Amino acid sequence: MSQSESWEAVDAYFAAQLAPDDEALLAALRDSEAEGLPPIAVSAPQGKLLQLLAQVQGARTILEIGTLGGYSTIWMARALPEDGRLVSLEYDPHHAEVATRNLARAGLDKIAEVRVGAALDSLPLLADENPPPFDLVFIDADKGNNPHYVEWALRLTRAGSLIVLDNVVRGGRVLDAGSTASDVLGTRAALDLIASHPRLSGTAVQTVGSKGWDGFALARVLA
Repeated sequence: MSQSESWEAVDAYFAAQLAPDDEALLAALRDSEAEGLPPIAVSAPQGKLLQLLAQVQGARTILEIGTLGGYSTIWMARALPEDGRLVSLEYDPHHAEVATRNLARAGLDKIAEVRVGAALDSLPLLADENPPPFDLVFIDADKGNNPHYVEWALRLTRAGSLIVLDNVVRGGRVLDAGSTASDVLGTRAALDLIASHPRLSGTAVQTVGSKGWDGFALARVLA
Protein backbone atom coordinates (compact mmCIF):
# COMPACT_ATOMS: atom_id res chain seq x y z
CA MET A 1 0.00 0.00 0.00
CA SER A 2 1.41 3.40 -1.01
CA GLN A 3 1.66 6.29 1.42
CA SER A 4 -1.29 8.11 -0.19
CA GLU A 5 -3.36 4.90 -0.08
CA SER A 6 -2.54 4.59 3.62
CA TRP A 7 -3.65 8.19 4.19
CA GLU A 8 -6.97 7.48 2.50
CA ALA A 9 -7.46 4.24 4.40
CA VAL A 10 -6.89 5.99 7.73
CA ASP A 11 -9.30 8.76 6.69
CA ALA A 12 -11.92 6.14 5.81
CA TYR A 13 -11.41 4.45 9.19
CA PHE A 14 -11.75 7.75 11.09
CA ALA A 15 -14.83 8.67 9.07
CA ALA A 16 -16.52 5.34 9.73
CA GLN A 17 -15.70 5.43 13.44
CA LEU A 18 -16.24 9.10 14.26
CA ALA A 19 -17.89 10.97 11.39
CA PRO A 20 -20.17 8.64 9.42
CA ASP A 21 -22.11 10.24 6.59
CA ASP A 22 -25.89 9.94 6.90
CA GLU A 23 -28.29 9.93 3.95
CA ALA A 24 -28.46 13.72 3.63
CA LEU A 25 -24.68 14.05 3.53
CA LEU A 26 -24.28 11.15 1.11
CA ALA A 27 -27.00 12.59 -1.11
CA ALA A 28 -25.23 15.95 -1.14
CA LEU A 29 -22.05 14.27 -2.37
CA ARG A 30 -23.93 12.16 -4.94
CA ASP A 31 -25.84 15.13 -6.32
CA SER A 32 -22.72 17.26 -6.46
CA GLU A 33 -20.95 14.58 -8.48
CA ALA A 34 -23.95 14.02 -10.74
CA GLU A 35 -24.18 17.76 -11.44
CA GLY A 36 -20.52 17.97 -12.42
CA LEU A 37 -19.23 19.88 -9.40
CA PRO A 38 -15.51 19.40 -8.71
CA PRO A 39 -14.75 16.75 -6.05
CA ILE A 40 -13.16 19.21 -3.63
CA ALA A 41 -15.59 19.18 -0.70
CA VAL A 42 -14.09 18.73 2.75
CA SER A 43 -13.68 15.16 3.97
CA ALA A 44 -16.08 13.73 6.53
CA PRO A 45 -13.54 14.08 9.40
CA GLN A 46 -12.96 17.71 8.35
CA GLY A 47 -16.70 18.34 8.23
CA LYS A 48 -17.06 16.87 11.72
CA LEU A 49 -14.22 19.10 12.91
CA LEU A 50 -16.02 22.19 11.63
CA GLN A 51 -19.18 21.05 13.39
CA LEU A 52 -17.30 20.51 16.65
CA LEU A 53 -15.63 23.90 16.39
CA ALA A 54 -19.04 25.52 15.94
CA GLN A 55 -20.37 23.62 18.95
CA VAL A 56 -17.37 24.53 21.12
CA GLN A 57 -17.94 28.13 20.12
CA GLY A 58 -21.58 27.90 21.09
CA ALA A 59 -22.13 29.39 17.65
CA ARG A 60 -25.45 30.96 16.75
CA THR A 61 -24.23 32.54 13.51
CA ILE A 62 -21.86 31.16 10.88
CA LEU A 63 -20.47 32.68 7.70
CA GLU A 64 -19.14 30.40 4.98
CA ILE A 65 -17.24 31.79 2.00
CA GLY A 66 -17.38 29.14 -0.72
CA THR A 67 -20.37 26.79 -0.68
CA LEU A 68 -19.70 24.29 -3.49
CA GLY A 69 -22.46 21.66 -3.10
CA GLY A 70 -23.26 22.43 0.52
CA TYR A 71 -21.57 19.41 2.12
CA SER A 72 -19.56 21.47 4.62
CA THR A 73 -22.57 23.75 5.02
CA ILE A 74 -24.68 20.84 6.26
CA TRP A 75 -22.06 19.80 8.80
CA MET A 76 -21.84 23.31 10.26
CA ALA A 77 -25.54 24.18 10.09
CA ARG A 78 -26.33 21.11 12.19
CA ALA A 79 -24.34 22.67 15.04
CA LEU A 80 -26.65 25.68 15.21
CA PRO A 81 -29.74 26.09 17.38
CA GLU A 82 -33.17 26.27 15.73
CA ASP A 83 -33.00 30.05 15.63
CA GLY A 84 -29.39 30.06 14.40
CA ARG A 85 -28.29 31.43 11.05
CA LEU A 86 -25.73 30.36 8.46
CA VAL A 87 -24.96 32.50 5.43
CA SER A 88 -22.94 30.85 2.66
CA LEU A 89 -21.53 32.76 -0.30
CA GLU A 90 -21.08 31.00 -3.63
CA TYR A 91 -19.77 32.47 -6.87
CA ASP A 92 -21.16 29.86 -9.27
CA PRO A 93 -24.98 29.92 -9.75
CA HIS A 94 -25.09 26.23 -10.63
CA HIS A 95 -23.14 25.27 -7.52
CA ALA A 96 -25.47 27.46 -5.45
CA GLU A 97 -28.54 25.76 -6.96
CA VAL A 98 -27.21 22.31 -6.11
CA ALA A 99 -26.27 23.41 -2.59
CA THR A 100 -29.69 24.96 -1.98
CA ARG A 101 -31.38 21.68 -2.93
CA ASN A 102 -29.02 19.73 -0.71
CA LEU A 103 -29.71 21.99 2.26
CA ALA A 104 -33.46 21.71 1.75
CA ARG A 105 -33.25 17.92 1.61
CA ALA A 106 -31.31 18.00 4.88
CA GLY A 107 -34.06 20.11 6.47
CA LEU A 108 -31.73 23.08 6.95
CA ASP A 109 -33.21 25.61 4.53
CA LYS A 110 -34.71 27.61 7.42
CA ILE A 111 -31.29 27.99 9.03
CA ALA A 112 -28.88 28.14 6.08
CA GLU A 113 -29.08 30.37 3.01
CA VAL A 114 -26.87 30.50 -0.08
CA ARG A 115 -26.16 33.87 -1.69
CA VAL A 116 -24.96 33.90 -5.28
CA GLY A 117 -22.22 36.16 -6.60
CA ALA A 118 -18.59 37.03 -6.14
CA ALA A 119 -17.91 37.03 -2.40
CA LEU A 120 -16.14 40.38 -2.57
CA ASP A 121 -19.39 41.82 -3.95
CA SER A 122 -21.64 39.94 -1.52
CA LEU A 123 -19.66 40.75 1.62
CA PRO A 124 -20.23 44.55 1.51
CA LEU A 125 -23.95 43.94 0.94
CA LEU A 126 -24.01 41.60 3.90
CA ALA A 127 -22.20 44.17 6.05
CA ASP A 128 -24.76 46.82 5.02
CA GLU A 129 -27.44 44.65 6.67
CA ASN A 130 -25.61 45.14 9.98
CA PRO A 131 -25.99 41.48 10.99
CA PRO A 132 -25.08 40.22 14.45
CA PRO A 133 -21.38 39.32 14.58
CA PHE A 134 -20.61 35.88 13.20
CA ASP A 135 -19.28 33.39 15.74
CA LEU A 136 -17.50 31.26 13.14
CA VAL A 137 -16.24 32.06 9.64
CA PHE A 138 -15.14 29.26 7.30
CA ILE A 139 -13.16 30.44 4.27
CA ASP A 140 -12.89 27.94 1.42
CA ALA A 141 -13.13 29.87 -1.84
CA ASP A 142 -10.74 31.24 -4.48
CA LYS A 143 -7.41 31.29 -2.71
CA GLY A 144 -6.03 34.41 -4.37
CA ASN A 145 -8.53 36.50 -2.41
CA ASN A 146 -7.80 34.85 0.95
CA PRO A 147 -6.34 37.98 2.58
CA HIS A 148 -9.40 39.99 1.55
CA TYR A 149 -11.67 37.31 2.99
CA VAL A 150 -9.78 37.34 6.29
CA GLU A 151 -10.11 41.14 6.43
CA TRP A 152 -13.85 40.90 5.82
CA ALA A 153 -14.13 38.16 8.44
CA LEU A 154 -12.58 40.56 10.95
CA ARG A 155 -15.17 43.19 10.09
CA LEU A 156 -18.05 40.78 10.55
CA THR A 157 -16.98 39.08 13.78
CA ARG A 158 -16.35 40.00 17.42
CA ALA A 159 -13.88 39.18 20.16
CA GLY A 160 -13.92 35.42 20.64
CA SER A 161 -15.05 34.58 17.11
CA LEU A 162 -13.18 31.90 15.17
CA ILE A 163 -11.89 32.08 11.59
CA VAL A 164 -10.96 28.89 9.72
CA LEU A 165 -9.00 29.20 6.48
CA ASP A 166 -8.87 25.99 4.46
CA ASN A 167 -6.26 24.56 2.08
CA VAL A 168 -3.23 26.48 3.30
CA VAL A 169 -0.55 23.88 2.56
CA ARG A 170 -1.26 23.47 -1.15
CA GLY A 171 0.75 20.22 -1.32
CA GLY A 172 3.72 22.05 0.17
CA ARG A 173 3.68 24.87 -2.38
CA VAL A 174 3.01 27.37 0.40
CA LEU A 175 6.76 27.23 1.09
CA ASP A 176 7.59 28.80 -2.29
CA ALA A 177 8.18 32.47 -1.46
CA GLY A 178 8.96 33.15 -5.13
CA SER A 179 5.76 31.61 -6.51
CA THR A 180 3.61 33.69 -8.83
CA ALA A 181 0.60 31.35 -8.53
CA SER A 182 -2.41 33.23 -7.20
CA ASP A 183 -3.40 30.49 -4.75
CA VAL A 184 0.05 30.47 -3.15
CA LEU A 185 0.31 34.26 -3.12
CA GLY A 186 -3.14 34.59 -1.56
CA THR A 187 -2.51 31.92 1.03
CA ARG A 188 0.85 33.33 2.08
CA ALA A 189 -0.61 36.84 2.29
CA ALA A 190 -3.46 35.59 4.47
CA LEU A 191 -1.04 33.79 6.78
CA ASP A 192 1.09 36.94 6.99
CA LEU A 193 -2.05 38.88 7.93
CA ILE A 194 -3.01 36.39 10.64
CA ALA A 195 0.55 36.47 12.02
CA SER A 196 0.82 40.25 12.14
CA HIS A 197 -2.68 41.49 12.89
CA PRO A 198 -3.10 42.74 16.48
CA ARG A 199 -6.68 41.43 16.61
CA LEU A 200 -5.80 37.87 15.64
CA SER A 201 -4.09 34.92 17.29
CA GLY A 202 -3.65 31.97 14.98
CA THR A 203 -1.91 28.79 13.99
CA ALA A 204 -1.87 26.38 11.06
CA VAL A 205 -2.04 22.59 10.99
CA GLN A 206 -0.93 20.23 8.24
CA THR A 207 -3.19 17.33 7.32
CA VAL A 208 -2.95 14.24 5.16
CA GLY A 209 -5.80 12.05 4.03
CA SER A 210 -8.30 11.61 1.24
CA LYS A 211 -7.62 15.23 0.20
CA GLY A 212 -3.89 14.66 -0.06
CA TRP A 213 -1.34 16.84 1.73
CA ASP A 214 -2.94 20.06 2.86
CA GLY A 215 -4.06 21.79 6.04
CA PHE A 216 -5.91 24.70 7.55
CA ALA A 217 -5.27 27.86 9.54
CA LEU A 218 -7.25 28.68 12.64
CA ALA A 219 -7.44 32.19 14.08
CA ARG A 220 -9.25 33.62 17.10
CA VAL A 221 -10.42 37.23 17.10
CA LEU A 222 -8.98 38.94 20.16
CA ALA A 223 -10.79 42.26 20.20
